[in-house]
Amino acid sequence: MRLKQDWHEARHWVSGLAVAAALVANSAQATSLADALIGAYGHSGLIDQNRALLRAADEDVAIAAARLKTIVNWSGDITRQLGSSASSSTNGLSTSIAQTTVSLGITASLQLFDGGADRSRIEATKETVLATRAALQNVEQLVLLRAASAYFNVIRQQEFVSLSQNNLRLLQQEFRAAQDRFDVGEVTRTDVSLAEAAVAQARSNLAGAERNLIQAQAEFTNVVGRAPGRLARLPRLPQVETSVPRAQSVAVRTHPEMAQAQHQVAAADLLAIAAGQDMNPTVSLEGRAAVTEEFSSSDSQTVGTVGLNVTGPIYRGGALFATERRAFANRDAARGSLHTVRHDVQQDVVDAISNLQAARASLAASERQIRAARVAFQGVREEATLGARTTLDVLDAEQDLLDAETNRISAQADQYIAAYSVLESMGLLTASRLRLPVQQYDPTEYYNLVKDSPAKLSRQGRQLDQIIRNLTPDD
Repeated sequence: MRLKQDWHEARHWVSGLAVAAALVANSAQATSLADALIGAYGHSGLIDQNRALLRAADEDVAIAAARLKTIVNWSGDITRQLGSSASSSTNGLSTSIAQTTVSLGITASLQLFDGGADRSRIEATKETVLATRAALQNVEQLVLLRAASAYFNVIRQQEFVSLSQNNLRLLQQEFRAAQDRFDVGEVTRTDVSLAEAAVAQARSNLAGAERNLIQAQAEFTNVVGRAPGRLARLPRLPQVETSVPRAQSVAVRTHPEMAQAQHQVAAADLLAIAAGQDMNPTVSLEGRAAVTEEFSSSDSQTVGTVGLNVTGPIYRGGALFATERRAFANRDAARGSLHTVRHDVQQDVVDAISNLQAARASLAASERQIRAARVAFQGVREEATLGARTTLDVLDAEQDLLDAETNRISAQADQYIAAYSVLESMGLLTASRLRLPVQQYDPTEYYNLVKDSPAKLSRQGRQLDQIIRNLTPDD
């Protein structure tokens, strides 16, 4: 319920997410950002791994709850007695003994009272389940952020390759122009060599850009599960909170790392209580039914017993007190972790928002730089044709324009990645809040089936078997 309230409070900041726009605007042939996020959600082995860890935590609740239920065991025994005996009744003569005894029994026990230790442990395991659910949600955020970063990095590297190719073509034109002017005596061999060196450098830069693109595509394939192919146009930038105090307020309430740490503190508190309750006496109701058959004499016996068993610790070498002190230490450690997580979450918000603001400022500055560098380059090239500028001046102006365009491409990609990082830092980068059209994992379905530790042959047990078979991967 708390998470639902937080979502209603925070949905203002995610209402304009680019994913929703990408789902409608982009064509089916091009890979959109939404396609990448959907692919990563379904492909991630890390998400599958943490879902399995959550199911294991669910089973801990069933295991803990089973201690408060009736425990029934069976036992069987077959004994063959061999030997001889002598007595006054047989005048000292030895007689052989050979008899077989078979015994079957059923024992049932029910714990009636233990001071509340087991119930405290059950509640602690429930808190651990909630902490594990929060950990799964945080993994989901990290997977989606990595997918978004991979998507924008591929676009970045594709534009770098295109820019490098255009730059190489332009420098090749400058090189040919320098050769033509050298042939008519307008420039020196030095100018030609400078242009030739610039072309060689451009080829090297293109090779580096193509390598980076291949690596970015490999990262995309790793995260999403398929090659990027042709990417759609950049989606609309998501609307995010840029006020640090307001964003921190949302993050402290909604970020899964905060929820995880809070539930871990609650679990540690309950385990500390349980450690103290372990010093109370335990009362159990026990019953036993047994059948014994002696085949040699055809004697049989059927016995049933019912009784109360009361036990309690007197001295165990200090183990109980040491266990209690350890539980208190773990509780204090969990509280310290919560303090650390809260400040880390708040710092992550500051980092993400500052990165976004820096990227926006860099993008605006690079746009102005491009306009100025383009004018300067065109002017220098015209002046060079009139003999007022050297080839080196033209190459320097071209490099300035290339640097400006490179800065714009990087700033644009950084802006998108930073915007989604802000959402992640606030705990809002999940499939449900992004409204991704995926089959979302319901963490309560499995828990509701196992929390009462159903028997394997019961209806719930058969349902669990079917769910486990469906969840088992093929490879």
